[in-house]
Amino acid sequence: MGNTLKEMHDVQGALQCYTRAIQINPAFADAHSNLASVHKDSGNIPEAIQSYRTALKLKPDFPDAYCNLAHCLQIVCDWTDYSGRMKKIVSIVADQLDKNRLPSVHPHHSMLYPLSHHFRKAIAGRHAQLCLEKIQVLHKPQYRFSSSLAPDGRLRIGYVSSDFGNHPTSHLMQSIPGVHNRARVEIFCYSLSPDDGTTFRQKVSREAEHFIDLSAIQCNGKAADRIYQDGIHVLVNMNGYTKGARNEIFALRPAPIQAMWLGYPGTSGASFMDYIITDAQTSPVHLADQYSEKLAFLPNTFFIGDHMRMFPHLKERIIMADSNNLGGNVQDNVAVINAVDIDPLKDVANMTQVIMEGKHKDEAVKANVTVAELSTTQGINSMILNGQLQTSVNGVNIQNGLATQINAKAATGEEIPDQIMVTTRQQYGLPDDAVVYCNFNQLYKIDPSTLKMWVNILNRVPNSVMWLLRFPQVGETNIHVAAQQMGLKNGKLIFSNVAAKEEHVRRGQLADVCLDTPLCNGHTTGMDVLWAGTPMVTLPGETLASRVASSQLCTLELDELVAKSREDYENIAVKLGNDKEYRRAIRTKVWDGRISSPLFDVRIYAKDLEDLVYKMFEKFRKGDKPNHITQ
Repeated sequence: MGNTLKEMHDVQGALQCYTRAIQINPAFADAHSNLASVHKDSGNIPEAIQSYRTALKLKPDFPDAYCNLAHCLQIVCDWTDYSGRMKKIVSIVADQLDKNRLPSVHPHHSMLYPLSHHFRKAIAGRHAQLCLEKIQVLHKPQYRFSSSLAPDGRLRIGYVSSDFGNHPTSHLMQSIPGVHNRARVEIFCYSLSPDDGTTFRQKVSREAEHFIDLSAIQCNGKAADRIYQDGIHVLVNMNGYTKGARNEIFALRPAPIQAMWLGYPGTSGASFMDYIITDAQTSPVHLADQYSEKLAFLPNTFFIGDHMRMFPHLKERIIMADSNNLGGNVQDNVAVINAVDIDPLKDVANMTQVIMEGKHKDEAVKANVTVAELSTTQGINSMILNGQLQTSVNGVNIQNGLATQINAKAATGEEIPDQIMVTTRQQYGLPDDAVVYCNFNQLYKIDPSTLKMWVNILNRVPNSVMWLLRFPQVGETNIHVAAQQMGLKNGKLIFSNVAAKEEHVRRGQLADVCLDTPLCNGHTTGMDVLWAGTPMVTLPGETLASRVASSQLCTLELDELVAKSREDYENIAVKLGNDKEYRRAIRTKVWDGRISSPLFDVRIYAKDLEDLVYKMFEKFRKGDKPNHITQ
């Protein structure tokens, strides 16, 4: 009964059922494990850990409970007997694959553990097999396809996602359907989730040529029929094995070409997915074996962000300065003013252009920076100190950058803020004079070897701090304890709360350098921090999830920030920390590259994507089997 209620998303009902089952039989291990999974899905990680441990005490040989417990411990950075845990996970997966069972490690978590590529692909493959088994009961005949374009000569692309709404995937790609060239392609967006009422959903549904809500069609067979009737040539899977996916639709093959794209950082392991849309840095051909799909390369990074349209107020930044304390030392990330319209500021501040010089490979790199000299910053400092929402400077309203409750839609990124906003290190307890390293990922992406690198870097860079998020809050203490055991001096780690999207992106301007997590990179968070003008140091591994940041940096032509080893990663980060001129030069390159490179250019991206799907279709039209498209 509890399992049924859980599948129906009745969390309270499921909790009551499992709790009742435990009251009747306290030694029922499965009930404890089921209760734990409800806690885990609800974000109550400490309760989940407790229930999984109880289940394992009652039934020590319980692979599902063990692997789910391991994932909970990863979420909160509890690394007790980490190497023993990793070995046990590998041995559980090996045994389950050997016996042709569904592995207890979810495909989306497989990149967090030291599994072989073969194992990761096999885990995904077992989930794909489940989809094939589920559709067999429908007894549907195979669809037949024409090798012609649509009657009007266009190629039809269908994007399938449960994330057309307030979700990182939409924050990245919401402009793509609308900027496609309608003379070349006809765009269909198939939503797997109901309307969440956000402007993200409205934008995609308004700008796509066709928007179809498949959440109302619960039968996968009927949903696939609808796609087939629309005559889609290339059907794009944006979910993979993330929440809300309906891979059974793809298993029914309602389109002649099916491709993975953007929303899932790994292989589908599925015979019914032909291509994965990626790039040469993220998925080099020599690593093609880890994918069941053929590789289809975009010329730049396969990642995209809609930041230029969502956060135009961050295209420029104005440095706030008190004319009494200006001196010759201007820092571009201690107190920053952002606004779409800065004209009102000119009435109350002396706006001057300051040239900040950096040095890169013996060449001077210059950046023009606007400084707003206020006769006094006392009113603004007092607003921040007392937590006021806004203040008036000679009749001009200045908003506290922390006061995101003033406009809820601006806070989520649905609307562009119309206020003049001030963002300062003081608001987050960051020292004005320190080198601030940051990482804004969920804490599960940190592993002991990553934290050790960060500790080494912080110990080699005098007056440096690391800025992290309470993501989740229970992970903070574990990170502090682990870092101390690794030899980090006290006071070097600073944690902030998770923020709404706009503040999250904007506050990235206050950091000097982002230190990426090699195990699983910042993907959307990488784009967020780069849009804020903050450089990122990364160390690519072999998995797709560990190579996305390097792909973003290569598109910015900053491959010197892509490390080749752990030692190299530390050295790059230390150089950026200790060499002020180099840091300035690299920061200028990121700041300028956001606008000049293709990284945030949705129009260039949409055209490249069209070219790529046409290449896929051309192979199909000729009767060729899918093969790598690397040119």
